[in-house]
Amino acid sequence: MSFKTLSDAELSGKRVLVRVDLNVPMKDGKVTDATRIERVLPTIREISEAGGKVILLAHFGRPKGKVVAEMSLAPVAGPVADLLGKPVAFANDCTGDVAKAAVDAMADGDVLLLENTRFYAGEEKNDPEFAKALAANGDLYVNDAFSAAHRAHGSTEGIAKLLPAFAGRTMQAELEALGSALSTPERPVLAVVGGAKVSSKIDLLENLVSKVDILVIGGGMANTFLAAKGVNVGKSLCEHDLADTANRIMAAAEKANCEIVLPADAVVAWEFAANTKNETVALDAIPADAMMLDVGAASIEVVKEKIDTAKTLVWNGPLGAFEIAPFDKATVAAAQHAAARTKEGKLKTVAGGGDTVAALNHAKASEDFSYISTAGGAFLEWLEGKALPGVVALEA
Repeated sequence: MSFKTLSDAELSGKRVLVRVDLNVPMKDGKVTDATRIERVLPTIREISEAGGKVILLAHFGRPKGKVVAEMSLAPVAGPVADLLGKPVAFANDCTGDVAKAAVDAMADGDVLLLENTRFYAGEEKNDPEFAKALAANGDLYVNDAFSAAHRAHGSTEGIAKLLPAFAGRTMQAELEALGSALSTPERPVLAVVGGAKVSSKIDLLENLVSKVDILVIGGGMANTFLAAKGVNVGKSLCEHDLADTANRIMAAAEKANCEIVLPADAVVAWEFAANTKNETVALDAIPADAMMLDVGAASIEVVKEKIDTAKTLVWNGPLGAFEIAPFDKATVAAAQHAAARTKEGKLKTVAGGGDTVAALNHAKASEDFSYISTAGGAFLEWLEGKALPGVVALEA
């Protein structure tokens, strides 16, 4: 796709409405994870240093179109200012006289955060009048919130039709990374997909088998595929009613010449608890009263071999119950191997999704991956092959 970036924009003296994701976790009025703030700092700095007036649009929580005091963005302005290293003003409305007065008071290079866009029902309804009210305070629009790009909201899609629209640096990096991973990848392409349930990733799997050369399926969802192939998975998490779906996906993969890699062995336990009694067994020896919580050494070696053959890797979801030891071994081993290949310049690695980011951080592999998306739902919908309204709206 073709889209304009900040490099195409004349920013000096302009009022620049910048959609960012500041929906950060907070406890006792303090930000507990500033990753999303850190991601948008380059865009804010670039516009500010170019003499633009940076007007931040963002949502916080789910107030459902009503003013909810606990979901105000006011407490976020301070942390943004601290990380940015310059003052960030706050206006307790995102439209109307209050917002206009705050924007009118800005000097070139100033930064202003407007109140939660979701305090208005028109935001999630993508009401044209609400989008007009937002646009009234800007000369240009920049979207730097890929994580909200799967929503056709007033501040992500509606406003882009009313002002010259550009991708911020984080949005640009995300789109370029994702494009190089699936749209125009260097082959062979390997996808690692894990997680608890097949039901939450049917669209994802159906799209990937037509796009990648090798698909490694892990986590609880692998049990559903194993059961569909006749393996007795004991008390493992398994959606037995989705056997037909699993078989359909495997048939589609075969037709598309995509190799599906399932576990070759199983690490089983009798309770879901850290450091509980566990055994590594063959697939035909899973005890009827045990559950599979990870894959064993044989499976890990197969995954490593597949990683070695790939030029591009897309990762979403862990291979086992990585949250509790020792059932994190497969995820950690595969992640570290992929990270090492990436560091050697032999592999491009793109990963995303909440559990994925946590798993790669746990494996201390994140820093060496080519790109890690913090977008969650938008990353998943992109993997599913869906058009993202906030991205489509930026197309030149």
